[in-house]
Amino acid sequence: MSKTALITGILGQDGPYLAKLLLEKGYKVYGMIRRYSNPNFENLNYVGITNKVDYLEGDMTDESSIINIVKNIRPDEIYNLAAQSFVGSSWQQARLTAEINAIGVLSLLNAIKFFSPTTKFYQASTSEMFGIEHTSGYQDENTCFHPRSPYGVSKVYAYWITVNYRESYNLFTSNGILFNHESPIRGIQFVTRKITDGIARIKLGLAKDLHLGNMEPRRDWGFAGDYVEAMYLMLQQEKPDDYVVGTGENYSIKEFAEKAFGYAGISDWEKYVVIDPKYKRPAEVPNLKSRPEKAMKALGWKPKVSFDELVKMMVDADLERLSKK
Repeated sequence: MSKTALITGILGQDGPYLAKLLLEKGYKVYGMIRRYSNPNFENLNYVGITNKVDYLEGDMTDESSIINIVKNIRPDEIYNLAAQSFVGSSWQQARLTAEINAIGVLSLLNAIKFFSPTTKFYQASTSEMFGIEHTSGYQDENTCFHPRSPYGVSKVYAYWITVNYRESYNLFTSNGILFNHESPIRGIQFVTRKITDGIARIKLGLAKDLHLGNMEPRRDWGFAGDYVEAMYLMLQQEKPDDYVVGTGENYSIKEFAEKAFGYAGISDWEKYVVIDPKYKRPAEVPNLKSRPEKAMKALGWKPKVSFDELVKMMVDADLERLSKK
């Protein structure tokens, strides 16, 4: 019999790439989505698997719906990708961020504990948990957490409750501490996609400028399609564990923008960028850079798409998308 997997947050960026990977490996894939009058399957359409997934209605803020799903399907694996994942919004929606990102994970773990204890669980953790902590300029599994946003704080709770249930109840629960990962289906509010979409609009005469905030923070950017492979590999191990996943390189937002403008053939890019104070965050994380040796050695994982290839992929995709419109 084929394995079964439940993916929460399947309508986001990572869900479609992960679902496609699991389907290719013969899994039966369930996707949990909230009740919508008109669900947006655009990202699943992009990877061509919309009609290959079974959809179940549930909500991370409604424990009863989570319990019903886990109890009814008892999946072999659960990948929790659902989150209020936009860091900037977490200050304005701090309570909602906590309810989804922290308490929602507790609900999932309790559902597994009581109704499907053999289910393997993946928790999507984030480099934002590290905040301003680092060791010689990088972060790895031994780096302390010092989150600088309600989003980061909520994810620290989710990380430790995942560890706690592993240690307390002998459940197979693993955290993937993923550094920034992007793709052509990244949400438009995230800075990388905002940049490539804005550049495509400027190139095609649909916009005159691009409004951004602080361009100095440095991030470790990889391709989402590579990172879902690491998620899968974590749940194939003999024992559960926690892993940092990244490229080991980082670039500033300014460098990302300059390279993206260059791929679009715009050399005098700075005249199109407007630094807008409304995008300034109450607290900033200046430097995130992974040290992913553990994942590379233990999982046999490594990123395939380079930074340059990622930027070009995203620019090309937005130019094509907007050209069609």
